[in-house]
Amino acid sequence: MLKQRTLQSLTKAVGVGLHSGQRVELTLRPAQPDTGIVFRRVDLPQPVDIPITATAVTDTRLASTISNGGAKVFTVEHLMSACAGLGIDNLYIDITAEEVPILDGSASSFVFLLQSAGIVEQNAPKRFIRVLKTVEVREGEGANVKWARLDPHHGYKLSFEIDFHHPAVDSTGQSVVFDMDTDVYTRDIARARTFGFTRDVEMMRANGLALGGGLDNAIVMDDYKVLNSDGLRYDDEFVKHKILDAMGDLFLIGKPLLASYVAFRSGHAMNNKLLRELLSQPDAYDIVTFDDARKAPPGLAQLAPAW
Repeated sequence: MLKQRTLQSLTKAVGVGLHSGQRVELTLRPAQPDTGIVFRRVDLPQPVDIPITATAVTDTRLASTISNGGAKVFTVEHLMSACAGLGIDNLYIDITAEEVPILDGSASSFVFLLQSAGIVEQNAPKRFIRVLKTVEVREGEGANVKWARLDPHHGYKLSFEIDFHHPAVDSTGQSVVFDMDTDVYTRDIARARTFGFTRDVEMMRANGLALGGGLDNAIVMDDYKVLNSDGLRYDDEFVKHKILDAMGDLFLIGKPLLASYVAFRSGHAMNNKLLRELLSQPDAYDIVTFDDARKAPPGLAQLAPAW
């Protein structure tokens, strides 16, 4: 049987929120089978649990925000991406502010935290959402078009293409395919950082955003070049970060997908719209388990190697 996974022990981190600039403490704790991933705002007078679901997403401007009543947590996508890449099913995430810490701007710090706590199997079948027919969402026309699609696939594969007209981005790869069966999340995707442009920073900060951002937790570009002294971590780091984000956004459905995801200029809003479109069509998916782990796609059956 392919089994669910959680942590062996708890682990903690302290950082600042990318947009809020607030100091925040994060505690990742093991959870019982079938709990799912639950964010818990422990700083409120009465702690509030926010279980991840596609419909818990209430804002997608520059990040994915989940809410329960008046309690919310935003910028959850990098931590959720690490959970997806490592196959974590059950986890409590205690948080002392309303934004997940940005750490180094990628998912690699979260991967390190999760792996250092130890990942263990649980005596319960791992459940997947298997896509049975193509589901697609689109917006815009001509040069403004963007779209995302899920196709049936025995495994988990993501293809993404970006279209930034900027010298620093144009000189890198703008499309990438990541296949969980043949590639390695921790090596190929997890280290890709979020990115932004100096021309946008003043506007964002005037709107209370990017208050915690800087060269230590993002790729920053002026009108011509990357300003980070250490350059890029991957030749195609920009589009790989979009894959990283998409994996986090899609895992907000609450279970790992068996599907092929293909997108052009998609983002947090389009990714959530795609999940909601899938869930609105009961004949487009089912829930499956693997009594024989050998019949599962190998990239989803194996525990990711530790660094």
